[in-house]
Amino acid sequence: MTIATDVAATFMKHFSAVPAQITQAPGRVNLIGDHTDYNDGFVLPAAINFGTYIAASPRADKTVRMIASDIADSIYTFDLQNIVSDEVETWSNYVKGALKYLLASGAEFSGADLVIAGNIPQGAGLSSSASLEVAVIHSFCQLYDIEISGINAALLAQKAENEFVGCNCGVMDQLISALGQADNAMLLDCQNLQYSYTSIPEQLAIVVIDSGVKRGLVDSEYNLRRAQCDEAAAICGESSLRTVDMKKLAQHQSKLSPVLYRRALHVISENERTVAAHQALKNNDVAHLSELMRQSHLSLKDDFNVSTPQIDFLVDTIHRKIGDNGGVRMTGGGFGGCVVCLVPKAMLDDVTSLVREQYIDHTGLNATVFECYATDGPFLKTAISTANKELV
Repeated sequence: MTIATDVAATFMKHFSAVPAQITQAPGRVNLIGDHTDYNDGFVLPAAINFGTYIAASPRADKTVRMIASDIADSIYTFDLQNIVSDEVETWSNYVKGALKYLLASGAEFSGADLVIAGNIPQGAGLSSSASLEVAVIHSFCQLYDIEISGINAALLAQKAENEFVGCNCGVMDQLISALGQADNAMLLDCQNLQYSYTSIPEQLAIVVIDSGVKRGLVDSEYNLRRAQCDEAAAICGESSLRTVDMKKLAQHQSKLSPVLYRRALHVISENERTVAAHQALKNNDVAHLSELMRQSHLSLKDDFNVSTPQIDFLVDTIHRKIGDNGGVRMTGGGFGGCVVCLVPKAMLDDVTSLVREQYIDHTGLNATVFECYATDGPFLKTAISTANKELV
């Protein structure tokens, strides 16, 4: 049974009707460019074929009744006219926040019955929260004929996560979920939200490996890293690290603590690597892309200090296997989660076997291997009707 048929069946069971629609929004994996988005920098994500599905029907009143079928088989209810945070059923806050700010944007809509399910590994760093937020906004836009661009949908979803949920994430996760394109990665400039697609070489597969080390962004040191970056930028006389280059960083090094210097060094060098990786994809230069992904991981490990021994073992093991025929690095906010690999399709079985044989012996944990492909976001068709925004 597919997730789409599962949410439809669950909807029938609880609401005794066929849902008016089933919509979906993908998760994402970031090929390179971590902790750059909230520094107004560059990222290179792809939307992947793991996401959030919502079966929905409109209601005449302002009530939202919903079931998160991955969590519980019971109906959760709230009123659109009185949206308040729930400290117990915290999953509901992603839905509530998305609808709160969709309403605040001027959109007019009533309530709905919803069944929500997904296949994104929770806590793995593939952005299940952004997928849920974008899926909720898209679902209500479809139910109530609300016209909104993918960029605005992403910004509303980001605001929900920043201000209602309390995680100071950048806009990358929500934007790639909304506007991903099949078989492509997206170079996104988080300063001005310009973006450009580039195809992923046909000979490479996207492989995501869940390390089994779970993390929670709000409760982790993610917010601390953001504050450190803001402090480093201010010491350098800039509003964000986007406008600090290597020369300016060197000029201000004596004013920065060793920790702040390393945080800034990662962000500035990561921006350079991300733009170079986009060009390497365009040129089908896998060897250069491999080296850039390697440098990115080492920077996240040594300068930004967000990796873990388990993640490092996975990255090093796979890097020795594929060499410059592909790339591998940690991905996401860090402190656990996932490794992303671009693996030659001819080596998929070898890499999978290697991980399964060695990882559990070394760490005592089971790693889950997902072969992915880049897929479309739900707002892409709207975006295609306008010109694709090209980066200079």
